[in-house]
Amino acid sequence: MKPAVCLLSGGLDSATCLALAGRDGFACYALTFDYGQRHRAELDAAANVAASLGAAKHLVVPINLRLFGGSALTDNLEVPKTGVTAGIPITYVPARNTVFLALALAWAEVLSSSDIFIGVNAVDYSGYPDCRPEFIEAFEHMAQLATKSGVEARTRIQIHTPLSHLSKAQIIQLGQTLGLDFRLTHSCYDPDANGRPCGLCDSCRLRLKGFREAALQDPLDYIHS
Repeated sequence: MKPAVCLLSGGLDSATCLALAGRDGFACYALTFDYGQRHRAELDAAANVAASLGAAKHLVVPINLRLFGGSALTDNLEVPKTGVTAGIPITYVPARNTVFLALALAWAEVLSSSDIFIGVNAVDYSGYPDCRPEFIEAFEHMAQLATKSGVEARTRIQIHTPLSHLSKAQIIQLGQTLGLDFRLTHSCYDPDANGRPCGLCDSCRLRLKGFREAALQDPLDYIHS
């Protein structure tokens, strides 16, 4: 089985992406980041998802992005709960996917892997610039120039974004087809002390909308739904 590094936040999209990589015959090396996010319940979710889907290995890498702040997820800023907003929201974490993919690239090189999976979406998403196809394409090009294995032509990195052009409802339907246990996933930006999702932040609203459009019941217990 070819090794692949799979970015895994514990959310719906990344869990579906991991399940898809496994279905397609990759030995999945799941990579999660403890970056100082306020929604730390996703770290437990990532561990549960990785175990459930039989990841070959699961690493949790600490990076303290709270040192920089600049986001409602890594700073003392209020998470918006008035609806999905236009433009780039305050929940955007500066350069997050650039940092995450750089570290995924490092692990891929050590594993002699040419494949990295990331569950970015450019349809039902919060408007983050580092989820767009043009960003992924640019990073993939850079990866060939930035690694020893790329320069020596031993690997040619491919950033797989199988969910990029799917709606949230389509992602949920795909996850169901793949046997993903949605109860293990966590999407909320501002859960309570017990990890219970708020139901009002952008991420919760997008998830709930997706389940409604997929005609499925979200198994999570929301504070507001």
